[in-house]
Amino acid sequence: MIRNTTRNQKFGWVLFLAYLAMLVYFMFFAESFGRDPAEREYAYNLELFKEIKRFYQYREQLGMEAFLLNVVGNVVAFMPFGFFLPIVSRRGKKWYNTMWLGFGMSLCIETTQLVFKVGSFDVDDLLLNTIGGIAGYLFYRVVQGVRIRRKIHGKTEI
Repeated sequence: MIRNTTRNQKFGWVLFLAYLAMLVYFMFFAESFGRDPAEREYAYNLELFKEIKRFYQYREQLGMEAFLLNVVGNVVAFMPFGFFLPIVSRRGKKWYNTMWLGFGMSLCIETTQLVFKVGSFDVDDLLLNTIGGIAGYLFYRVVQGVRIRRKIHGKTEI
């Protein structure tokens, strides 16, 4: 697997693994995100858009920071997944594979949070994380398009 990869792909692997390590830390261990081991209870939301609507409805009481952290943060957190997956895996070069792998990764994280009572299982997070993975993939495609155009026109590669 690693033997037949380019230098850029190996660097992509390093960045992808560093991203996954940071993601695991923030999803399971960061006390700043409410991962307090003393307060462990089962928490879940199975109603789509319930938490998004709640955060939007009460954004003035909760603060805009809480709204952005929940909604935008879940999208942004998975953008690197969608960006690096096509770099490190041939299967990730298809948008639908990246979408399903992003959904699967998000499902694993949400299920682990539920089982170990670290955070909550939230279908809104599944949706937002999947959107983030797709957005990261679209950004990857834009970067690749720029790289190809530069190569064709004889300019140096990014």
